[in-house]
Amino acid sequence: MDLWGGIEAGGTKFVCAVASGPEAVLAETRFATTTPAECIEQAVAFFREHGRLDGVGIASFGPVDPNPASPTFGYVTTTPKPGWAHVDLARPIREALGVPVGFDTDVNGAALGEGRWGAAQGLDTFTYVTIGTGIGGGGMVNGRLLHGLVHPEMGHVYVPHDRQQDPFEGACPYHGDCLEGLAAGPTIEMRWGQPAESLPPDHAAWELEANYLAYGLVPQIYTISPQRIILGGGVMEQRHLFPMIRRRVQGILNGYVQAPAIIEDIDAYIVPPGLGSRAGVLGAIALAQQAAADAGP
Repeated sequence: MDLWGGIEAGGTKFVCAVASGPEAVLAETRFATTTPAECIEQAVAFFREHGRLDGVGIASFGPVDPNPASPTFGYVTTTPKPGWAHVDLARPIREALGVPVGFDTDVNGAALGEGRWGAAQGLDTFTYVTIGTGIGGGGMVNGRLLHGLVHPEMGHVYVPHDRQQDPFEGACPYHGDCLEGLAAGPTIEMRWGQPAESLPPDHAAWELEANYLAYGLVPQIYTISPQRIILGGGVMEQRHLFPMIRRRVQGILNGYVQAPAIIEDIDAYIVPPGLGSRAGVLGAIALAQQAAADAGP
């Protein structure tokens, strides 16, 4: 039986799993994101408890370097998270365990998992966006994960910001009022003085949030033309956001994109992850499988 290790490396916590497949997660652990050395040591110790693995996948918060030909492949690069900038995450795992290691952004990993086993099965072009501590996006185009100069940074696009309606200046340390700076989970608490999960569904926060997120998704529809958009992350556990975002997307498009998926069936076009809260760690398992296949026998 093939055995795979997956690491969902988040800005606040690491989730590690050992699985033989999406329906057979044999062990799982999670721990706080502290220092790189501590997190790598804890992950390696966990995997060693469960025997010889065939590969490990790392789906990491970013920015990262996912280019296997780059000398800094497997690095977290210019993150503002203290202590984590320019940290090599993949090599120490590979050397400690002696197995192929797949490495990508957390959102590209989740997209790969959703494409194989979740809400994007049967599609070759789709996007996955997570709205949580930050906002990130990834996906597939023509069956291949999105890469290029670096990797997609869909959370840092600029969206219309009416300062009379919303005087909040934005919280992104690089851009201020980009999408992440206006609509990530922490900004909801900063703006309204209480966590998102404590706000009632009829609170003014949600119309504002849906508006910003819709403006963030529309450029994806125009430029990537995804067959489906998957929205994950802690903020999207507020499921009343989905119909609000769908209506706003239709309003912004204003009939320009005449695709039945948007005009007639948008409920099946903008959807939650089919893998639920495990999209990230199962995506890491999928990255492990891909890395082993790329490495060959």
